[in-house]
Amino acid sequence: MSFNIALSGLDATNTELNTISNNIANASTYGFKGARTEFAAVYNGMQPGGVEVASISQNFDKNGSVNSTGRAMDLAINGGGFFVTKDSAGQLLYTRSGVFNTDKDNYVMSNTGARLQGYSVDGNHNLLTGVTGDIKISTSSLSAQATDKMEFIANFDATNEAIDPAAIAFDPENTKSFHSSYTTKVFDSQGKPHTVTQYFTKTGDNSWEVNTLADGGKATASPINLTFNPDGSLASSVNAYNVSFPAAGANPINIEIDLSGSTQFGTGFSVSTNNPNGYTSGELAGVRVEDNGMVYATYTNGQSQLQGQLVLADFANPQGLSKVSGTAWTQSFSSGAPIVGVPGTGTLGDLTPNALEGSNVDLTSELVNLMTAQRNYQANAKTISTNDKLTQALFNAV
Repeated sequence: MSFNIALSGLDATNTELNTISNNIANASTYGFKGARTEFAAVYNGMQPGGVEVASISQNFDKNGSVNSTGRAMDLAINGGGFFVTKDSAGQLLYTRSGVFNTDKDNYVMSNTGARLQGYSVDGNHNLLTGVTGDIKISTSSLSAQATDKMEFIANFDATNEAIDPAAIAFDPENTKSFHSSYTTKVFDSQGKPHTVTQYFTKTGDNSWEVNTLADGGKATASPINLTFNPDGSLASSVNAYNVSFPAAGANPINIEIDLSGSTQFGTGFSVSTNNPNGYTSGELAGVRVEDNGMVYATYTNGQSQLQGQLVLADFANPQGLSKVSGTAWTQSFSSGAPIVGVPGTGTLGDLTPNALEGSNVDLTSELVNLMTAQRNYQANAKTISTNDKLTQALFNAV
């Protein structure tokens, strides 16, 4: 019986050595979770029967360190959850390794070839939640959008001396006919740039006149008059006006300029907001992922367009997941069904773009465990050797 007990110790310790060796081998594997071998005593009735491996559990409670990589599609999970991917056979794989890129068809995929799963967008790039699928980046150019709105907020200098328009008529060539000006770039329906210049003239203690010219030409809108309260806030009931002008080969440009929020204080003229919409066309330049999982395509014109939102999955019993190659796991009966959601909701962590989660293996502890397992193996082998000598002595005595 003692031979069998010692042999069970050798088998169990050998399994532990395999586990420790696998931890050490994957100490630099992104998203890897260290494991430990858990033993249980064996009894045959009241007689000791040695030891057996009860389970090999992985440490999902400890996350690896997050290291910045500078790559736009490297992602790390801060907290619970797994990335959801699908391999070529249609099997869902769950992983903590956030090494992603795009394949030849512009699907977002892991370094093992599995496609990242998430919510897609419709033809207008509105997010479609509810059903997950492959995330794909559109390679088409971003068409131009004409400017039709502009938010403009400025402070008008209250210390300026008023100019009588009847005495000095507005003339963009005569700097004495206005106090300040500001030029904004806008775009027509073909994406060609144009300029809209606003000229601001103080006409009374708390009143200003705004003249607008396009492309350095004649006035394209009737002058608008702004009135301010004694405390410097805008008092005018009409704070927005339209500017219209033709664009060669494109649709006429019509822009609504909103001056709400402007002030008149005793400091120099300054612009705090100049926000026209519209842009020229652009080519795909890259991909950006936000901490909430939103995936955007970025273009050469500085614009971004939503392509989808990746999802994360969590399990009631992650220890029940089945381990597979590629630093991934698959669902099992023991793990339960996945709880799927967007990053940062429920028990799911948020994302750190441009970074990767390292292995949570403590290499120093593993080396100490390795020495301990080696001593245990040697002790069990010594037990077999001692039993062999005792048996041999018994045979010699007979």
